[in-house]
Amino acid sequence: MPYIAVLSQHLVNKIAAGEVVERPASVVKELLENSLDAGAKRINLEIEDGGKKLIRITDDGCGMDAEDLQLAFTPHATSKIRSDEDLFAIKTMGFRGEALASIGSVSQVEAISRPAENQEGYRLTIDGGEFTPIAPTAAPPGTSITIRNLFFNTPARRKFLRATNTEMGHISDQFTRIALPATSVQFILTHNNRQLHHLPENQSLIERVGMLFGNDMAAELMSIRRKDRGVEITGLVAPPSRSKPNTQGQYIFLNGRCIRDRFTSHAIREAYRGLMEINRQPIVFIFIALAPDAVDVNVHPAKAEVRFADSNLIHGQVLAAIRDKLLSSDLSRPLRGADSLTPSSFITADEEEENEISDNKQRVRQAMADFFRNARPQPPSVNPHKNGSTGNLGTRAAGRMLAKTSAAENLSPWENRGQEARDTIYTHSGEPQTISPINPEELTEAPPPHRFMQVHNAYLVAESDDGLIIIDQHALHERILYEQMHRRLQEGPLPSQRCLIPEVVDVTGRQMAALEEATELLAELGVTAEPFGPTSIAVQGYPAMLEKTNPADFIRDVLDVLSEQRGKLTREELLHSLLDTLACKAAVKAGDPLTDDEISALLAQRPAIDRHDNCPHGRPTTLRLSRSQLEKEFKRT
Repeated sequence: MPYIAVLSQHLVNKIAAGEVVERPASVVKELLENSLDAGAKRINLEIEDGGKKLIRITDDGCGMDAEDLQLAFTPHATSKIRSDEDLFAIKTMGFRGEALASIGSVSQVEAISRPAENQEGYRLTIDGGEFTPIAPTAAPPGTSITIRNLFFNTPARRKFLRATNTEMGHISDQFTRIALPATSVQFILTHNNRQLHHLPENQSLIERVGMLFGNDMAAELMSIRRKDRGVEITGLVAPPSRSKPNTQGQYIFLNGRCIRDRFTSHAIREAYRGLMEINRQPIVFIFIALAPDAVDVNVHPAKAEVRFADSNLIHGQVLAAIRDKLLSSDLSRPLRGADSLTPSSFITADEEEENEISDNKQRVRQAMADFFRNARPQPPSVNPHKNGSTGNLGTRAAGRMLAKTSAAENLSPWENRGQEARDTIYTHSGEPQTISPINPEELTEAPPPHRFMQVHNAYLVAESDDGLIIIDQHALHERILYEQMHRRLQEGPLPSQRCLIPEVVDVTGRQMAALEEATELLAELGVTAEPFGPTSIAVQGYPAMLEKTNPADFIRDVLDVLSEQRGKLTREELLHSLLDTLACKAAVKAGDPLTDDEISALLAQRPAIDRHDNCPHGRPTTLRLSRSQLEKEFKRT
């Protein structure tokens, strides 16, 4: 007697249902996609008991005649592909042809459909895979499919369904992912006879995002657009200040289909790297458009994952589109209740709408502008005795600045500007080297604000063209140093200072192994350290910018980073992580008093630095209070 038997088609459909129909949300996804493929412009989705009791979708699409309605619930029957070539150039949301058959095998189905050119519709019922004959019925053009008692004949599957609210949450998520890109289509979602969403047809993307996620968030989004090498990237991205603790705020669409793709996800993270706290995730809505034959969507049962013909191209285009927008935008955080957060201030890439300002409000603003312009005092003169400092930010604050390297490379545009100052330092190899200052034309220096003050030896308050800015002095200086070192590394290793007597530091076995693996990387940062016995190392050189920092403390921090991130980061990512540590160590700290000249110098450097609104760890450097906010707070509007 043979052990191998051919399974019945009914059992095959139930097995297939296990792959396609995981929960009610899976049914919703398949039915919504079918409605869009049918050309529907109005789609109504009704849910009861989180989809466990009823799922009904009604659309005004092309509809089906009696023969097509019967075939639609037959396994591997589809109108969307005909040949092998079609399979590798999919233009529709669905294409496999097994979803409806799988759904019909584990539920009670009623399907009513009518093509617009027919005078009557047709009705088909299925009870757990058992078909009843199709009968004519009155119906409007389009299709209505009702799913009742999902998994009623597979108790093992039904018992794994979660609470009503949980299942409804999954349905809402699928509804959002499908309705979001289809802005030309009207969608209505109701649960237990209560309307949750009514999305009008022919909306803009920002309007649909506002209705699905809230106008407050939508008002902060920035449009992106990039088209190159056959790939078009569009969408909306949130500033780093608007983020989530997880990736649930990231929506990636390929030719209208919501997908998961690790290359695109990595590009998103890279675009925000250094602008956002490491434990936060950005909010983005990314739309990728490319030729259907440049991607394979047939690699996942639920069509959620795809395979690009050139993943690196997609990665680069997404990264560039987001990064260009972030670097060209003002990412400073509004102090509170900024005008840009009002729902009426939606801004797209192609158009900007400004609210009309009353004559009285305009006069107030003009008066304030005249006051700020005419009443500005002259910049403060150098006071060599204030705080016991000469006003050289590069050599103060306990060595937390670019000490010798600042003067040698002229990285600080306020220090000896235009002079051919030279200084002798030692490179990581121990050889003396003379460094010429960077050409001043390489730095774009803007004049610092004329009025500023330091608060609690930690924050700088300065006048801006449109109000006030409040700056975290440590965070801003940390970003400046990070960018300077990053640029300096492109020319060669950072300058190193030799220890007259090597500093011996005790280390763990894990730290020792990390040191041996990263010797060349550390040399680029100006760190020279060698094993000195089984449990200690000798530090022979460390970055010149840290000349007054304890070498042992610094090297321990570096080894902690190396041992913790070992094997988790690429070489470039690890280098950036070490630069973060180096910049943090060298920057002025909260509590360090600064002279007027030092504050002026720090503020002057700010506009010349990319990504100056966030420190390398992602924390904000700047808060802003606009002039219009001041007017509102003082009741001058």
